[in-house]
Amino acid sequence: MTTTLRVIVDQMVAPVPGVVGRYTEDLTRQLIVTAPRDCEVEGIVSALPPSVQDDLRRRLPGLGGLYVAPLARRELSRAWQLGLTAVGGMIHAPSLLAPLRGHDRVNDGMQVVATIHDVAPWTHPDTLRPQDVRWHRAMAKRARRHADAVVVPTHAVAEQLTEYLDFGDRLRVIGGAVGSAIVPPADPDARAAALGLPPYFLLTSGTLQPSEGLAPLIRALARPETRDLPLLVIGPQGWRDQDLARVAAEAGVSPERVRSLGFLSDSDLALVLMRATVFVYPPLTEGFGLPMIEAFSFGTAVVHSDAPALVEVAAAAGVVVEREDAAGYPDRLAEAIGRVLDDRGLRERLSIAGTDRARAFSWRDSAERVWQLHADL
Repeated sequence: MTTTLRVIVDQMVAPVPGVVGRYTEDLTRQLIVTAPRDCEVEGIVSALPPSVQDDLRRRLPGLGGLYVAPLARRELSRAWQLGLTAVGGMIHAPSLLAPLRGHDRVNDGMQVVATIHDVAPWTHPDTLRPQDVRWHRAMAKRARRHADAVVVPTHAVAEQLTEYLDFGDRLRVIGGAVGSAIVPPADPDARAAALGLPPYFLLTSGTLQPSEGLAPLIRALARPETRDLPLLVIGPQGWRDQDLARVAAEAGVSPERVRSLGFLSDSDLALVLMRATVFVYPPLTEGFGLPMIEAFSFGTAVVHSDAPALVEVAAAAGVVVEREDAAGYPDRLAEAIGRVLDDRGLRERLSIAGTDRARAFSWRDSAERVWQLHADL
């Protein structure tokens, strides 16, 4: 008899997949690879065109099947928020998009594990859209009532989350890792030219959403410590009614110094991480910090905020900058960047420490721990 683990893979094809979409894809791939004997992995998605379904199967080789729900993503999310679902079995949700309802794990064979990536909806609700805050809080409450276990990426998130919701002993800490497909292109110089990469540049990842700290980083560019280096941003040009050029101009920074790279392919991502002079990761709140681990893996010096999860994950492999006193945050970011730029020995030490730290995280290990979690349940 074959045991099937059903993974919600819908975030992979969301309008903006983001970090959770990448997390979903990498975790699911490794769940397929590490499946115990007589076990398989099936995907669950909202109603999608056949071409998108085919692309999902291509991206997840070895997938045992793909269950396509009768509802589109928005309607499916709303139905699950109301507890309306016919989906059963052993389910792993890499986010809070999960069919959370009352069930009897022993007698009806259903078990549901959900994932909470950060506590921003509780600690920094003003940095998110009100509807997103309401949805995350509502789904987290459903998880408190109905989830058999809840995965969080760090002990910091587990500790913070317990201040708002009591999950008892159901919390499990399982982090992420660098995707195996993130490798430099075969023609790095040609790709660097195509992307317009300058010889020296600062690099970051994120959007202008306030919780991601990109605006303070842009304001830091006005300080002389940053040496007029350009800032390249892995992510979109704008967010809501803001765009990078406007934020730069308001900060007294030449808009030409700040450029969006958009969403990069795995090989282009590897290239820019490898060639960056300094990777700066300034979120005000964060659950894990995968972009920082990716930078570590290429030996790039990292400057990051003192968000508890980042401090836990980095383990002293980066330069830490305090977020408190928002008015002074840009100045402290600039000072930290300047310190790394001015000290070659520091950059070399950070490169070695970061490379070593990145090796501590493995998608295979994460997947095996997920399988063990479901087996324990």
